[in-house]
Amino acid sequence: MATCAACNSTILFGGKRDANGRFCNQKCQVRGALLAAANQIPETAIREQVWQIHQGLCPKCGGAGPVDVYVTHKVWSALFLTSWKSTPEVSCRPCGRKSQWMGVASSAVLGWWGFPWGLVFTPVQIGRNLAAIARSADASSPSPQLEKVVRITLAGQMAQQQSPSKGIAAPAK
Repeated sequence: MATCAACNSTILFGGKRDANGRFCNQKCQVRGALLAAANQIPETAIREQVWQIHQGLCPKCGGAGPVDVYVTHKVWSALFLTSWKSTPEVSCRPCGRKSQWMGVASSAVLGWWGFPWGLVFTPVQIGRNLAAIARSADASSPSPQLEKVVRITLAGQMAQQQSPSKGIAAPAK
């Protein structure tokens, strides 16, 4: 099975393909283009920003770090419709675990109600959250996921600075 070059999720059907790889949707395709542009940013700038975020305050609660990327997995279902997603968030470990526990609770309540995929994906998403909660984090160094987030953010900032302003001109008097 194929995986998305931007978010690493599994692509079951379809997806989008371009020179930067295969992506699960349009949003990830844009992130892939930003990742390609991020390869032009000097490694020292990336590393400096990654360490600054890793050792900084949590953007969710304002508490002390280390800060990293934590992924929460959720599923919900209704009869013959099932939707599942994995959402990465930059936060401290307690905030990350809290989100993962909320993912477990949400999936346990809302995931089972679809046939057949709700019955299949609910235990998968709950298991993924429980495995992430149980996994011990290496607080001494940032994860590759944090580096990827920083690369995308810096590339987006560069693209914004390079594009001309699209403001509305004031009428002439």
